[in-house]
Amino acid sequence: MTEIAPIASPGFDGPWLTDPQHHAWLMQDARRQLRFFDASLRSDGGFDVLDVDGTPLPRAGQELHTTARMIHSYMLGKAIGHPGADRMIDAGMDYLWTRHRDAKWGGYVWGVDGETVTDGTKLAYGHVFVLLAAASARLAGHPEADRLHADIAEVIERHFWAEETGLLIEEYTRDWYAFSFYRGMNSNMHGVEAMLAAHEATGEALWLERAGRILDFFTARMAPDYDWRIPEHYSVQWEVDPTYSGNPMFRPAGTTPGHSLELARLLLQHWDLAGRPATGADTRARHLIERALGDAWLHGGGLAYTVDFDGSVLSRDRYWWPVSEGIGALASLIKLDGAEAARESDEDWYRRLWRYAETAFVDTARGGWFPEVDADGRPAARQFQGKPDIYHALQADLYPLAPGLSRQAGALMQGRAAAPFG
Repeated sequence: MTEIAPIASPGFDGPWLTDPQHHAWLMQDARRQLRFFDASLRSDGGFDVLDVDGTPLPRAGQELHTTARMIHSYMLGKAIGHPGADRMIDAGMDYLWTRHRDAKWGGYVWGVDGETVTDGTKLAYGHVFVLLAAASARLAGHPEADRLHADIAEVIERHFWAEETGLLIEEYTRDWYAFSFYRGMNSNMHGVEAMLAAHEATGEALWLERAGRILDFFTARMAPDYDWRIPEHYSVQWEVDPTYSGNPMFRPAGTTPGHSLELARLLLQHWDLAGRPATGADTRARHLIERALGDAWLHGGGLAYTVDFDGSVLSRDRYWWPVSEGIGALASLIKLDGAEAARESDEDWYRRLWRYAETAFVDTARGGWFPEVDADGRPAARQFQGKPDIYHALQADLYPLAPGLSRQAGALMQGRAAAPFG
């Protein structure tokens, strides 16, 4: 394979989304990531977490979102013609149905290791990723996609969707005992992602309507009241819990700029699918993006993981996924205005994020992205070991290549990412 460098054409003055070399570099990195993560597939159909050099790390149970995200990621890989994508999708679909799926109690357990359940918790966060996997499998033409979709849709309806609030309930024990009163933004945000994918894959209007209700709560009700920083943690009555501090990765204290960037992209996707109504969704998305970048960009580069409600930085940890989501959000703003008419500040931010990602996170020698770096941009391993994720970084590569704000996966499946666009 011929190496394509640098990240964009030297001296190119136009928007990077119209630069053929930038498109070629994105596609090259996507293919490099997929080749790296091919090695995660085990002989029993599960997926190993890989060390930075691609060797499997010791097994500690396979988490539900990992299995589901691999299906989604390799659907995107199939869309760009990655050899062997089908075997990864097949393995993930079988593992979901025969290992994660709980034949006794229904739903999908969080952690498994072969036939052993390592964590039987039933989380909204994990179940919405199963919905995403079902939608992705349908786009990929998998024969068991409809079965998985029907099952997960029934589980979400029965246990997780609260019609009175238009939001998702968070967590249960394996036998469906609601053991906490916690409510959270993160699971609902990924619920929006999954519901929009389900709508795009099936045409079912219910998913679009429910995604809209979740988005309205967080972006039209909560964000404006908190100066466009979205509270993460809530009580059972959906009252903000400003002092909550839980799991340092999934439920950290404060607000999470990376989630604002992700939710802004999803807000634009929903708005586009809904026919671009005059609801101010596009303006809200811009407010979220500009606030997140303004708060979180650190001296020396990278995005702070968390900030307080006044915008002061709480955690300076530099992870790959907020930068990935920033790339997707800025690409969405540039597409919204048209690449040639996009704001100069949007183009500047898009380039800044990609330059930082290229120098700090992208492993051009072996493939995949380092998940965290220190203040000097060197790989670190405080929170993560190895390279535990392809999902965020692969989307950062491929979403700028799709021409629209919505139906991006479908566009890639139809081969509509071959040429730069204006």
